[in-house]
Amino acid sequence: MDTRIERITDTTEYGETLDAAARIILSGGLVVFPTETVYGLGGNGLLSDAARKIYSAKGRPSDNPLIIHIAEPRDAENYASTSEVYYRLADAFMPGPLTVIMKKRDCIPMSVTGGLDTVAVRCPSHPIAHALIEKCGVPIAAPSANISGRPSPTSAEYVVEDMNGRVDMIIDGGECEIGLESTIVKIDGNSLTLLRPGAITYDALCCVCENVKIAPAVLNKLAENEKPLSPGMKYRHYAPSSDFVLLDGEKRDALEFMKKEQIENNCAVLCYDEEFEYLNASLSISIGKENDLSTQAKRLFTALREADKLGANKIYAHLPTPTGLGLALYNRMIRAAAHTIMKV
Repeated sequence: MDTRIERITDTTEYGETLDAAARIILSGGLVVFPTETVYGLGGNGLLSDAARKIYSAKGRPSDNPLIIHIAEPRDAENYASTSEVYYRLADAFMPGPLTVIMKKRDCIPMSVTGGLDTVAVRCPSHPIAHALIEKCGVPIAAPSANISGRPSPTSAEYVVEDMNGRVDMIIDGGECEIGLESTIVKIDGNSLTLLRPGAITYDALCCVCENVKIAPAVLNKLAENEKPLSPGMKYRHYAPSSDFVLLDGEKRDALEFMKKEQIENNCAVLCYDEEFEYLNASLSISIGKENDLSTQAKRLFTALREADKLGANKIYAHLPTPTGLGLALYNRMIRAAAHTIMKV
């Protein structure tokens, strides 16, 4: 199909672009739009056919649930069985990078939820996303706007690379602020289960809910035949085309290993800013200072795509420490590496 690409530079004036985008979504078409986390591939969350088009455009398994995006936190009542815990989360973190899984209402098709009786709900804070959802008047089902398994796009450049010819419209709203997909939690009575870490950290969730547990699949492989309860739980995800290996050990030992591999095997590396001058610049992608996890999160997916273009057979990176925002980095990177970790 012909994909219409529109650039929005002034987020206070959307003009005809969002009117056209809303018409596409309401008629069952697909629109890619920016959020504060990553770009989303959006369709009408009330239409089964729209969900099927999303899966087809991504090449995504239909058992991998989609997230519905709403304009206001209270809109969740129309699509899910909300609770006091949900509103505590909404008051603390919405609009923002948090997705909450609850029992779905009948208006949400099973094709949107991957066959589950629950639905994942998010209220994004990005002004373009908010305005588009509001114009549509329906929830927008939207996974990340990439070919399934590839790194999620945080700029329109990579959306076009993956989605041109697969969707009706791409809205270019510039760089995404956060760079990692939303935190996903499931409400179980008065407890929460963290299914996908993100900018809303485990510690932040504990400030709102006393009982928060981390699902085993956050740190480990999804069990054989285990059905994913949220996006991003599949075994290999966010992955570059080249083999990706994480290095577990002292930073100086990992740096020496990276240098040796670049010289002997022409390997690419994702490194910290402080390490860049000691490495082969033509085979190195810097993701931020060692202690600047926010910058690392924002750069990670773009860095994986850039490293892929260096023509190396293998890409190495440091294994993050799984605490704070580092838990989200760890979660994405072990999936991108298919849990391939090397001791150095």
